[in-house]
Amino acid sequence: MRRVDIYFKITERGSTIGREIRGGIVTFFTMAYIIVLNPVILSGVKDHSGHFLGGTADNFGLIAAGTALVAGVMTILMGVVANYPLALATGLGLNAFLAFSVASQMTWSDAMGLIVLEGLIILVLVLTGFRTAVFHAVPAQLKVAISVGIGLFITFIGFVDAGFVRSGVGTPVQLGPDGQLAGWPVLVFIVGLLLVIVLWVKKVRGAILISIIGTTILAIIVEAIGSIGAKSDKNPLGWGLNVPKWPDKIISTPHFGTFGHFNLFGSFGQAGAVTTILLVFTLMLSDFFDTMGTMTAIGAEAGLLDEEGIPPNTQQILIVDSLAAAAGGVAGVSSNTSYIESASGVGEGARTGLASVVTGVLFLLAMPFSALVDVIPSEAAVPALVIVGFLMMQQVKGIDWDDLEIAIPAFLTVVLMPFTYSISVGIGAGFIAYVVIKVVRGKAGQVHNLLWVIAALFVVYFAIEPITRWLT
Repeated sequence: MRRVDIYFKITERGSTIGREIRGGIVTFFTMAYIIVLNPVILSGVKDHSGHFLGGTADNFGLIAAGTALVAGVMTILMGVVANYPLALATGLGLNAFLAFSVASQMTWSDAMGLIVLEGLIILVLVLTGFRTAVFHAVPAQLKVAISVGIGLFITFIGFVDAGFVRSGVGTPVQLGPDGQLAGWPVLVFIVGLLLVIVLWVKKVRGAILISIIGTTILAIIVEAIGSIGAKSDKNPLGWGLNVPKWPDKIISTPHFGTFGHFNLFGSFGQAGAVTTILLVFTLMLSDFFDTMGTMTAIGAEAGLLDEEGIPPNTQQILIVDSLAAAAGGVAGVSSNTSYIESASGVGEGARTGLASVVTGVLFLLAMPFSALVDVIPSEAAVPALVIVGFLMMQQVKGIDWDDLEIAIPAFLTVVLMPFTYSISVGIGAGFIAYVVIKVVRGKAGQVHNLLWVIAALFVVYFAIEPITRWLT
């Protein structure tokens, strides 16, 4: 135990082994919902070729097992290499972008290849010190707008997947199938949403996971009594994803059918060089800046920042995070990134990487239970998307709405993500608007050189169809 204390600098940082273990456990239960939520987002989406991730629609268990494995391994690596109380898992927002903006333009293997490529590029940026240039290229408030827009986007996805919001007759969307709520699954969703809200405002640790488990139990009871069945053309009020039935086996051997199915450069042939470059940049932008903000926030709460606001072992933290992004692509579960939920463990006293090791081990121990996610209907899982969307939306106060030079680009970024069902469209519109406003106000010199390039690429991105037709 003394060796553990010395290696992780537990006493030196004012902590104890007991606190570190407790903090690691709390962090796991705070973010374990991702084992369920990642399959909810990725499993039901078809790629450009009409195929599901993992080959079939019945891929919940595969994605859940891969999600737990990569999260476990990379979180342990964060603890051992960087000695920092920071856990990693599949990034929310990143997985939504991959599912709804990337996979529609290429195969799933090509999309996962983009994730690997993005992670490797970030690793190079970290190792060369170029990250500073990238960090300063995009205005801070536009970065905030991207997070807010993604929050609004995944909230919309949650309401749609629950059947609470549906396409209407004469209107793009409406409440329920006929302007009214109908069906037991929607009621289950409403109960789940109210439950997670109550638990969250009561500051119950693990609120998201508890709400998913509790609502799933309710869904199993409802299905057992009513035999509702799956949603179809003949049964429009059925369950939207899985039919909630208790499985034959609770513990099973995890399968990793999504592992290794990535094509590093296949996207260039499928979507074209310009689109691929823009997609990689969008992934990189979100992943890179989320990590910078998260590790600084965790360090501030733990009292680990130096006088310049820099966390200890910053280089190692960023290297592990970059490797985690690439590892998520290799495993076929989307980019892994640092989680702000690590703050829950820090709140319990965690100050070192030992807490991360504990969290990572618990993720690995969860793998044999990954088949249980086949029981969870979307109506029980997507209330978590709504509450996470709320948390991301709170950042909107970081935008100066009185400054038109930033307010209009931020507004376009936020609203166009859900309105166009595309994260990249929102980001592109915001960047272009920012550059245009700066130019017309005679402040072109304030635009970073890299942002000029990015805005130009997004112009090409929006005009890719007429450009392609003209060139061919």
